[in-house]
Amino acid sequence: SLIMCFDVLAVGCVSSETVCSYQNVLEYLNLTKDNELYYMTRPVKDYKQITMVDLDINLYAILDVDEKEQRFTPYVWIEMSWTNQFISWDPDQFCGIRNFSIPAESMWQPDITIEEMTERDKAPLSPFLTISSNGLVKVLNDQVLVSTCRLNIHKFPFDIQKCTLSFKSLTHPGDQLQLQTTLNNSQATKESREVMRTQYEWLFLEMKVNTNDSEKIIYTIIMQRRPILYSANFLLPVFFFLCLDLFSFLISDTGGEKLSFKVTVLLAVTVLQLILNEILPSASDRVPLIAMYCIGIFALMLLSLLETIIVMYLIEKDREKTLDEDSEDKQDKSTFHNGDTVNKRTPCSCFFGVSSDDKSSELLSVEKEDSSSKEACDALVKLTDELHGLEKTLTLFRHSMREGRKPGKWTRLARKIDILFGIFYVGVIILFLSYLFKQWSAA
Repeated sequence: SLIMCFDVLAVGCVSSETVCSYQNVLEYLNLTKDNELYYMTRPVKDYKQITMVDLDINLYAILDVDEKEQRFTPYVWIEMSWTNQFISWDPDQFCGIRNFSIPAESMWQPDITIEEMTERDKAPLSPFLTISSNGLVKVLNDQVLVSTCRLNIHKFPFDIQKCTLSFKSLTHPGDQLQLQTTLNNSQATKESREVMRTQYEWLFLEMKVNTNDSEKIIYTIIMQRRPILYSANFLLPVFFFLCLDLFSFLISDTGGEKLSFKVTVLLAVTVLQLILNEILPSASDRVPLIAMYCIGIFALMLLSLLETIIVMYLIEKDREKTLDEDSEDKQDKSTFHNGDTVNKRTPCSCFFGVSSDDKSSELLSVEKEDSSSKEACDALVKLTDELHGLEKTLTLFRHSMREGRKPGKWTRLARKIDILFGIFYVGVIILFLSYLFKQWSAA
């Protein structure tokens, strides 16, 4: 017993002084430079066995979502692990070394690709693999994935998008290599939210994992757009222009200010439509609600402009008639002035063919005539004065009646059209905007 105790103490002393290195493990596993090709094939002892690859991703950032190009650019961390059946050692024999890193090119790796990827990440992949004593091999890569995503922009900018990342092997079929994940939907969502650094205009909602197909694993990233910027810079200005067009009904139709104002507002909406055309893709299955919003408001404002043109045309017809009547009044006034000149000639002078300037000489001749002719001349002068006074009174009365006359029939029709169209315009606006906001808020 005493001898055995000395032996144990001796072994303990030796083991405590033993120095181990990673190179010792590499030599034990035959992972030296001359034997690298030994580990370049799929790491199974029986080729009929399936290599199971665990693949998990964490969404680190949503860098860009391009609606025009239908492109999604996330920044993700991809972790893969699999078992290499040719690698194992006893950590107790190597000072407790349980894992270490080796160059990635010195050992087989699954050729996993992403179906939606359109551009390869320019950043290099991780140069190292981590191997464990039980044969587990892990690799961790961070990548900026430029991938395609079929964006549904029908409810832009209040839309929720779903973009997928499908991982599969290019050279190994399902009977050789299968993919699986260690995370469920809630775990994948929670971990991505914890590591999320930036989302720009997008709000990350959820990540779903689909493992129904053993040859492929699909991650679905669900995100919601932040609509504040588009609402403040696009939706509200268009709505304000619509309000300006609505209040333009208070402008008088007699001048050209109302028509020019409506044309200016219509051109402003056209400029905003050109800006929208630069954002939305040219091809889409359904017309976006924001395009319907702009087209609808543009059509309403165009209809309002046509109504203003019609009303101004009807008012102009009555104005032409009024101008004709005013020209007649001017002719009447000129007749008054001529009448005053004519009054300088007495009816008697006209009757006898003598001017009023020779009245004194004429009176001398008239005195020579009989008294009956003189009385008839005086009565004619008096009657002529009364007729001129009556004619002047009637003309002034007719002029005053024209100044306080009622609007013409075309003007009255134009006012009725203006009132009815205003009621119709407000009703259509309320119904149209209610329909759009209901569609936008629908689940």
